[in-house]
Formats: sequence, C-alpha cells, structure tokens
Amino acid sequence: MNSTNTDAPEQRITQQELESYLWGAAVLLRGLIDAGDYKQFIFPLVFLKRLSDVYDEERAHALSVYGDQNVADLPENHRFTIPAGAHWAQLRSTTSSVGTTILRVMRSVEAANPDTLHGVFGDGDWGNKDFLPDATLSDLIEHFSAKTLSVANLPEDELGQGYEFLIKKFADDSGHTAQEFYTQRTLVRLMTLMLKPEPGESVYDPTCGTGGMLISAAAELKRQGKEYRNLRLYGQEMNHGTSAIARMNLFLHGVEDGHIAHGDTLANPHFLNSDGQLAKFDIVLANPPYSIKSWNREAFAADPYGRKLWGVPPQGRADYAFFQHIAASLDPHTGRAAILFPHGVLFRKEEADLRAKLVQSDLVECVLGLGAGLFYNSPMEAVVIILRTKKAPERHGKILFINALNEVSRERAQSFLREAHQQKILKAYEQFTDDPGFAAVATLEDIAAKGHSLAIPLYIKPSGNGSSSNTNRTIDIDDAVRSWREAATSADSAITDIITTLRKETDR
Repeated sequence: MNSTNTDAPEQRITQQELESYLWGAAVLLRGLIDAGDYKQFIFPLVFLKRLSDVYDEERAHALSVYGDQNVADLPENHRFTIPAGAHWAQLRSTTSSVGTTILRVMRSVEAANPDTLHGVFGDGDWGNKDFLPDATLSDLIEHFSAKTLSVANLPEDELGQGYEFLIKKFADDSGHTAQEFYTQRTLVRLMTLMLKPEPGESVYDPTCGTGGMLISAAAELKRQGKEYRNLRLYGQEMNHGTSAIARMNLFLHGVEDGHIAHGDTLANPHFLNSDGQLAKFDIVLANPPYSIKSWNREAFAADPYGRKLWGVPPQGRADYAFFQHIAASLDPHTGRAAILFPHGVLFRKEEADLRAKLVQSDLVECVLGLGAGLFYNSPMEAVVIILRTKKAPERHGKILFINALNEVSRERAQSFLREAHQQKILKAYEQFTDDPGFAAVATLEDIAAKGHSLAIPLYIKPSGNGSSSNTNRTIDIDDAVRSWREAATSADSAITDIITTLRKETDR
C-alpha cells in the first residue's frame, strides 16, 4: 500500500522521552474515564502507531534496495500487513466519528493478519462519545503522532521497557486493580533466575495478565547473551482486554513466537496435546489470583484433564486448583515451576489433605517466604513455591525453606528486591543447606511429623544463642503471627495450629 508518513524527521527517542510521551496520553484521559480503563485505549493506539511506523520503515528500506514502489509493498518485505485505509495517516485525517474510524482500522489490521494479530486490539468501547468525544480522540492521535516509533528510533527492548513503565503507572493509578495487573518486576526476575530457563524451552503462565513473567524469561536469556528468540512462550488470561495487552506486550518486546489465549484456565485450559490432555511445559511461572471463591468446583471434581492430583479444593479457595493445574502441566522430565501464593496455602486447615498429598508427591523443592509490599498497592506478604519434577538425587525427599522476610527494600512507597537480595536468596536456593535464621532443609518425614504443615516458622528459628527460654519462645510465636498471617477470615485457626505446634516443639 502507498502511505505517507507526515511525522517529524526520525531521531533517537530516549527512555525519559518515551516515558513522558506515553504517560502524556494518560493525562489527556484524566477525568474522562476511570484510571483502570486507560489501558483499554492507550495500549491499542500505541501498538497501532508502532505497526504503521514499522511498516513505513520496512517499506522505505525495500524501496532503497529495489527502487520500485510496488515491490516495496510486497508482503515478504513486511512483518505485518497494513491494508489500504488502515494506516495511521488515515486516523490523522479523520475529524468526525473518530472512535468508529479507530475501531474500523484496528479490525481491518486484525483481519489482514489473522495468524498473528487476530483480536489483538481488544474490545474497548471506542464508539462511546459520552466519555470519549471526537476532540479527545483527535488529541490522543495527535499526541502519538508527535514521534515516529520505528525500530531505528526505538529498538524493541526500549519500547518494551516503556510499555512496562506504562503498565506500572496504570497499576499505581488504578488502586485495587493493581494486584491483578502488575507483579513487581524484581520479584519476577528472582523467580526466573531460580528456574534457569534455557534456549529452546517452553515457558507457560496459566494466569498471564499482561505477560510480564513470560517476557522476563526471554529477557533473562538475552541478558546472559544466550539465544532467546527460540524460547516458546505460552499464556492464558481470563480478562479479554488484558489478554490482548499481553499479546501486544510480547510483540513490542520483539517476541513473535508467543501464544496468548483468552479464557478461564480452570474451566477451559487452552493448551492441549493431540490427545486432548494438558500440554506439558519445561517451565511454569505464575501468580494465580488469590483465594478466589467464584469458580466451578463441581466441574473440577469431575475434571477430564487429569488435574485432580491431590483432591478437590474447598469452594472458598481455588488456590489448590491452580496449584494442581500447574503441577499437571509440568514436563515429567524437565518441568519446574515458580508460583506466587498467599501464605495460607502452607497451613490452612481446610486444605490439609491436599497439602499432605502435595508434600508426599515430592514435587516441592523450595518454600520461599517474602517480605511485605512486593505487590503494588498491597501490603500483603506472599510465598514463592518451587516445584520440580526431577529433583537432584541429593534433594529427593527434602524441601528447602527460606525466610526472606527482611530481604526487601522500600523507596518512594514501593517495595522491591535489590540485586543483593536476589543473589542472597538465589545462593541459598542453589546451596540447599541450613543457614541459621535464614534457610533450613527438612525431610518429608520431618514435615509429616508437623502434620504436613509448610509454615516457615516451624522450620526456621530466629538466629541467636539457641536458648529455650520463654522469651525466645514468645518471639517465635509472635513472628509466626506477625509474619505469616493471611486474610483475617482464615488466619485465626491457622495461627492457632502454628502456636500449638511450636509449643509442642519447645516442650520436647
């Protein structure tokens, strides 16, 4: 197609300029729509602008090589097709019914690229002039037209970083929706480092949100100078708009072999093998929604996908349904997983039978307790559980517990893991040995003797002189109460269990 790029002459865009440029679009929407809805409109426009500008860049290169405009428009010279009438330039020339035109252009691009871009622009209500009048949309289009988002101006890594900046800003701005939308990236990197992805492996996130955990795996390989482009990335996300953002996110990070599905992972897992059973993956990185109550327990009780490994979770908490889905999705030879959960999965009474069978399976390799505030707009403490289908021989029948409660920094009202924190935790995981006050190895027999509870304070005592005085015992109990509490509705009975067990240990 013939297109005219009326943007300013090309020049390199700095990261600071990019962040200001991206956030400037959100400023234009303030007061018109809820902050939680920004993503439905800004991300698709950024992506459409990128597609148009890269198309122009590829066309200019082909024209310089072949000197023929018709040849320059051939599909083999482009990663994506921009059909006639669907270029960014058409949006700039639109003055009425702008939202309708945006939607038409986006659907046209999707239809022209059915194998790669089907549904990628999501389902935003572009035609609603009550909260998105023509003038506002025209201002957004002109705002984004101020820069040329070509690869030369903005390499994929840098655009991807800008995209993640915007995701974080939306998480900060949207309050209660943040936990569903953004997981702290330093924590995601630690989880990735613990699993050590290798070139060519498959990485899966069953509740992928905007795709940050999948991107982390590719980014870590690239950081190490390893081949990352043949990493196979798979994710499923129930929210339609968020799944579309995940697909855009992967594309903007240069990941073209990513597979993002829309749907409920528990009700309808998308990735199946030729026999209709769950596909198996080398790596699973996941942050499932915490303790959801609205799920189909009855269907899971008759699950046709072989996920009922340890039993049927209680209706009020789907954590062990996701847990079993992940365990069943691991390759029997190479499978390993890092899963973020609330601490309650370690000790809640109503999941005791499920937990006992989990421990007995010898899949759990490490239980890592984290400090507070590693989720945006949430003070909640969480735990990372590492699963591995083939443990090293010396780790058979054992689980490593790590208390990283204090391995966290906080600046500007945000908590994060510094490089030193990540390396300390990673070293403890790799060494897999006792480190008083920080790490402890327990056998499955040890854990069975404690009622198969995985509560970290049962295995890691505060470092000190080893005195068994009442003072030290009280510190243990207070630490258990303070550090490993979960939601108030379930914490009381769980804490009672921990205190009772701790007292029995002290009395022995």
